[in-house]
Amino acid sequence: MPDNAPSANESIKHDSNFLRGTLKEGLADASTGAISADDQQLLKFHGAYQQDDRDLRSERRKQGLEKAYSFMIRIRVPGGVATPAQWLEVDRLATGLANDTIKLTTRQAFQFHGVIKSNLKSTIARINQVAMDTIAACGDVNRNVMCNPNPHLSSIHAEVLALAQEISDHLTPQTRAYHEIWLDGEKIETSEEEVEPIYGKTYLPRKFKIAIAVPPSNDVDVFANDLAFIAIVEDGKLVGFNVAVGGGMGMSQGNDKTYPRLADVIGFCPVARAVELAEKVVLLQRDHGDRSNRKHARLKYTIQDHGLEWFKTELDRYLGYRLEPARTVEFSDNGDRYGWIEDERGRFHLNLFVQGGRVLDTPAYPLLTGLREIAKVHDGDFRLTANQNLIIANVSAAKRPEIERLLEQYKITDSHRQSALRLNSLACVALPTCGLALAEAERHLPDLLTELEEVIEAHGLRHDAITIRMTGCPNGCARPFLAEIGFVGRAPGRYNVYLGGGFAGQRLSKLYRQSVRAEGLRPLLEPLIAQYARERHEGERFGDFCIRAGHVAATVQGPDFHLNLKPEALAAR
Repeated sequence: MPDNAPSANESIKHDSNFLRGTLKEGLADASTGAISADDQQLLKFHGAYQQDDRDLRSERRKQGLEKAYSFMIRIRVPGGVATPAQWLEVDRLATGLANDTIKLTTRQAFQFHGVIKSNLKSTIARINQVAMDTIAACGDVNRNVMCNPNPHLSSIHAEVLALAQEISDHLTPQTRAYHEIWLDGEKIETSEEEVEPIYGKTYLPRKFKIAIAVPPSNDVDVFANDLAFIAIVEDGKLVGFNVAVGGGMGMSQGNDKTYPRLADVIGFCPVARAVELAEKVVLLQRDHGDRSNRKHARLKYTIQDHGLEWFKTELDRYLGYRLEPARTVEFSDNGDRYGWIEDERGRFHLNLFVQGGRVLDTPAYPLLTGLREIAKVHDGDFRLTANQNLIIANVSAAKRPEIERLLEQYKITDSHRQSALRLNSLACVALPTCGLALAEAERHLPDLLTELEEVIEAHGLRHDAITIRMTGCPNGCARPFLAEIGFVGRAPGRYNVYLGGGFAGQRLSKLYRQSVRAEGLRPLLEPLIAQYARERHEGERFGDFCIRAGHVAATVQGPDFHLNLKPEALAAR
């Protein structure tokens, strides 16, 4: 770790008395809708962010009013599986205390937006009453653990889901602050010093993300995570996991020392050792991550700075043994499988497309109400996908006709009516609530997709999947740097355009054009799509074509991500 002074956040964490700070006092202060700057950092560990409606900033400033503050609350859902009872409570909270929408995130979690400070405690308390929580949904800790929702292999899914829950439980902070502040837990008076057995007083240098994939599907974008487990299935049995480390999407605009990075596969571990391995990787990052520069504090930079061989040697030392050699696996895609699917037990699963992960009612499409009515009769579960979509899962044969009737009644669109381009799209929230957003994403991508659908229709590509993603800033919450077409907000109404990502999430994209106006995105892409339709090879994906046709170079890892290397230069390297 660099010898520079610790960042301000390190002092905030150290002095917070294990994430308590002055949160209780700040919540009780009715003179403002906000909390202090230090407590805003601590609140993230409890699962919430302070935000304001940026659409209203100018007008409120003119009126001499403080910003329209509210809070985003994120609910951890390990593996993305929720019961119908939990869905109904999330619905009640969204319509009673938030902004009448449920947001499905790209990490299989629920989000509420628009919760005012006076409702923050009651909302979190009610979340806990239905056996869910918000602790560690944000902050410098392990976040929500993802896993493939895989309705095809129900037995394997049950095992990977159980592991996701076990890892999540094991890496959850042990501080009593969460229960004291949000659940009116009794403050225990003791002479013994409180400890965090895994994290310590200053927790991790930065956030930490874990995902579990079940090949051939890479729907969790496993290589975008700090730690990844890739299931190895032999003769129908889960025998263990290939382990990958050092992935992460975020970077800072104009800072060449920050960059997206794919995780490196380092070996294989049996199922029984996966939780232990997760802990040791977290401990290694806790001890060696950069605590002086938060923009350089993710595990990907620790590995890039010290080298992968150093990391593997250190991990061997932390574990006390060496990982086995990695097994051979292959991924085919990183999208969802839509429509009804029957598994080997005779249970049915319906994967629904949810534009931008936003579950709400409109006059033409009462999705929120329809899903509420389905939850009242559903005898299975709901699965949130990493692509912001929803699976009505484990439907019995007896219940399927009733659920189909409700789908029809509430006009819940069959996914086959959507273009393959739209079905493979992602967008982050961006404006108006995200404080980091430089441009629109969720509110703009649907309109852009409508424009591009005219292009793909004209060239016979309606049913050809192309991954396309948009974020309002370079932090990469919708993983745009893995998309075949990625748009990254640079300024209001302007985007950097990236091309050439791998269809299975196995390759980073490359910068194609900088600072393109929103109205210029279709004219920029139209000739590329036309050329792809004319000249592609049999089965060739759009990202692969962009590299073969010379529009972008194949991306390399680490700082070289920023280099504009031509294919011949890459070959020379």
